[in-house]
Amino acid sequence: MTKLFSKWNYPTTVRFGAGRIAELAEALKATGISRPLFVTDPGLAKLPVVAKTLKLLDDAKVKYGVFSDVKPNPVEANLTAGIAAYKKGGHDGVIAFGGGSALDLGKLIAFQQAQTRPVWDFEDIGDWWTRANSDGIAPIVAVPTTAGTGSEVGRAGVITHEATRTKKVIFHPKMLPAIVIADPNLTVGMPPFITAGTGMDALAHCLEAYCAPGYHPMADGIAVEGIRLVLENLPKAFANGKDLTARAHMMSAAAMGATAFQKGLGAIHSLSHPIGALYDTHHGMTNAVFMPYVLAFNRPATEERIVRLAAYCGIKGGFDGFAKAIAKLRKELKVPHTLPGLIKGLDMDMKRKALIADMAIVDPTAGGNPVKLTRKAALSLLEAALIGKV
Repeated sequence: MTKLFSKWNYPTTVRFGAGRIAELAEALKATGISRPLFVTDPGLAKLPVVAKTLKLLDDAKVKYGVFSDVKPNPVEANLTAGIAAYKKGGHDGVIAFGGGSALDLGKLIAFQQAQTRPVWDFEDIGDWWTRANSDGIAPIVAVPTTAGTGSEVGRAGVITHEATRTKKVIFHPKMLPAIVIADPNLTVGMPPFITAGTGMDALAHCLEAYCAPGYHPMADGIAVEGIRLVLENLPKAFANGKDLTARAHMMSAAAMGATAFQKGLGAIHSLSHPIGALYDTHHGMTNAVFMPYVLAFNRPATEERIVRLAAYCGIKGGFDGFAKAIAKLRKELKVPHTLPGLIKGLDMDMKRKALIADMAIVDPTAGGNPVKLTRKAALSLLEAALIGKV
């Protein structure tokens, strides 16, 4: 019997709905921010969606700075530059605007600008977060423009340690944004590839959280509804980016995934993280590649749960039916079936495979996998994803 002992946390205030970006200035006021640093990524910074959002601040006479030196997989140099911009501008809070990278870095800037210790001292290990100076952490208003990571409702940020080529999860409860504005209008401009990748990231979060061991029935309930929303709406959003209803449901699923995965993640993420760190791949699309292989690997421990999940989602055939639904979804979204399909010209020797396996088994997400992820198992899953054998 599962031990009935757990700790539960839930998201912050979320202002959800089309057009709610108009409330940005008021949200800043409610949060006590008068001079925000607007953190976004360089591609988004050039698009009309940012210009329109900044005009809302101009019209409200809000003084702000803009920082957009954010890599798709943020590194410490991005964080250092962001902190310098924050301090130089005399800012008192952060608007984290964009996809997972901008959201994570914005949260990390708000957190780390108050610290004297290196950011790596606050990795999500044990009670390391208690080392932080909590008083100086700046408030955050988060505005997602993709529907995948759910970082807007999370208490952590991911950053790549360039010296070791590993992704680190930095955690502190006060990294949770004070207010989230989830406006599906902001996601309409996402190209199909990003729609697919971010959507599959949301699915991976929900699926791994649902399968993770431990007692968290509320996370389970959120996860299964999130999975249903993705299966029903991601193909629609991919086929027609202007389908606002599908976009809205995907925004919900993204936040639900990040809420659910406080229960745990698993081998999809622990294998995806080293691939992303070493090859700079899109995180969500990398998750999508690994998904069927990990699903099959975990079957001995999860079949009963997946049967219930399939029934809830209206999928016939139990575990096999659900696996076929995932395969069908990947095909519809043009997800590569193998790692070489994702990374052109990939040539992975045994030394590199061993490195990835070693990185995967010590990744913080590995412990949440329902079947123990040994080095041998990680190598086997990696090989399966290389040759396409489920």
